[in-house]
Amino acid sequence: MSTTLKRDLLIHPFEPLWNEHSQVLILGSFPSVVSRARNFYYANPGNRFWRVMAAVFEADITDRRQFCLDHGIALWDVIGSCRIQGSADASISDVTVNDIAAFTAGTKIRAVFTTGTKASRLYAQNVQCDLPHIALPSTSGANARMRTEDLIKAYRIIRTYAEED
Repeated sequence: MSTTLKRDLLIHPFEPLWNEHSQVLILGSFPSVVSRARNFYYANPGNRFWRVMAAVFEADITDRRQFCLDHGIALWDVIGSCRIQGSADASISDVTVNDIAAFTAGTKIRAVFTTGTKASRLYAQNVQCDLPHIALPSTSGANARMRTEDLIKAYRIIRTYAEED
């Protein structure tokens, strides 16, 4: 007898974070269980995203939402809906991608960054957008092979695009 885990179709639970000053769009795959519960991006304490961003921008981040808005950063995810077991990208199926091209049209966003293999692959396969796309490694704690120092080096390119005039 085989046991299959029921995975309900989940709809992305929150809106993209951005404003009229956003210069870069950072896309993950889909919010983790912790992020869904806390209703914000990269909310799992084991995820190094906010530590990396603090180092890249040489800033103390006390208000994550305000930090992004102040530094020209928009946040969203590639996936608008999917089936997922827990937070594992490997379990994602039945994907519907967000309309990223429509979202970025008419904004000042000049580059799109994807965080992790799943987000990068889905973006490359499903999104038709004229903006430069830069694939970055995942900041997830599950990506143990990447040292935080190496993530910081990889993510520095975000600051270059976010601070361009």
